[in-house]
Order: sequence, then structure tokens, then C-alpha cells
Amino acid sequence: MAGAAAEDVKVLGAPLSPFVIRVLIALRLKKVEYELVEVRFLEPKSEILVKSNPVYKKIPVLLHRGKPICESAVIVQYIDEEWSNGGGSSSILPTDPFDRAIARFWAVYIDDKVRALIRALRGETEAAKVTELAGQFRQVLGLLEQVFTECGKGKGFFGGDAVGYLDIVLGSGLGWIMAVEKGKSVKLLDAEELPRLVGWAGRFLADESVKGLVPDGDEYLKIYGVTAATTSATPAA
Repeated sequence: MAGAAAEDVKVLGAPLSPFVIRVLIALRLKKVEYELVEVRFLEPKSEILVKSNPVYKKIPVLLHRGKPICESAVIVQYIDEEWSNGGGSSSILPTDPFDRAIARFWAVYIDDKVRALIRALRGETEAAKVTELAGQFRQVLGLLEQVFTECGKGKGFFGGDAVGYLDIVLGSGLGWIMAVEKGKSVKLLDAEELPRLVGWAGRFLADESVKGLVPDGDEYLKIYGVTAATTSATPAA
């Protein structure tokens, strides 16, 4: 199924969405041609999105031969299985059942902790609380650096020699991490505290499967805005 025609594979989404980025990276890894169909995911939502994902009405949606697959984690696993021999590419999820279960566990952890902290930091305007949240964020990243050491087995990625499932899940959010660092004047991915994770981030962003897909933090700041903290609490914009 390698080299599937672009008209057979469409991704409904927006290029700045980390969840859409996950799907695009997975397709690149499998060397599958695709068409990104930008849709409106805020009200009023695009008709094709509502029709393709009537339960949650969220992006991303993968349309493969006209059939919709929803939820980024489900889509990435579908891509991994559907194009298992695509272009000689390796498996995105670990092949060992135990390692695969561990990767899925930490993916849920990343979606739970990292997403929540990014959201909290984006909306917080009180300096003391921003500092506290940034400290919590670095603790989460510190734990993930340990996970990287264990899952990567001393190699360049969570997936070992190549970008894998956990790399995609965490790496798709690097743009937002950079945006929060700059917008809130805090350090999250600190090279002194987290040297292995910082090294991983550089390799991930430079990988051919990722180049050009993860937006720079400035792109998020320009569109969404992340205001600097103040010494007293003020309503979020």
C-alpha cells in the first residue's frame, strides 16, 4: 500500500493543531501521500467535519478511501497498521507487546499532564502562579527525560533509532512549549536540567519526517497570543 494516491488519503484539520501534526508525521514516516484539507473547527464548524466526526466534531479526521477515522491516537495506530510495509518504513509503535503497552501508557500521561499545563500557563497572568506552574512543568519533563532514557535505550529517539509513537505524541507539542516559554518568559526545556530531552527535541525537529510540520513558537504567539505574567491576577483575554 506504499505510495497511496493523494486523493485516497485526506486529513481534515488545521496545520497549527498538534493533534493534526501527529497524523501528518505518521503519514510521512510511512511515505503515504496525502492531502491536508483545512476545515473550520470552531463554530460554525465545517460541514465535512461534522459529517465525518459526528460524535465529537473535532479535528483531526483521516479519510481513507472516503471512510473516516477519528482521534489522533487512533489515527496514528491505524496508519501504522494499514501501511505496515509502506516504503520499507519501520513500525511507529513498538513491535514488542510490553513495549507497545508502555508507549501507550506514557502517551496518555503526556496528553493528560503536558496539555493541561500548557493550557494553564497560557491563561495564567499572575507571576507567582506562572512560576509555580513552570516548576510543575519541568518536573513532568524531568520524568519524561527518564522515560526517554528507558524507552530509547540510549539511542536518539523514544522509538530508538527512528521517530516512534512517543516521539510523535510529545514532539507535536514542542511549538506550544516554545510559545509558552517566550510568551511567559519562563524556561521549560532547560538544557542544564534536561540535557537528554533537549538533545532529543533538536533531533526530532530536524528529522525529515518532521521538518516544516511543527510550527515555531512565534507562529502560535502571532495567532493566539500568550501574554506575559504580571504581579497581580488579571482576567485572561
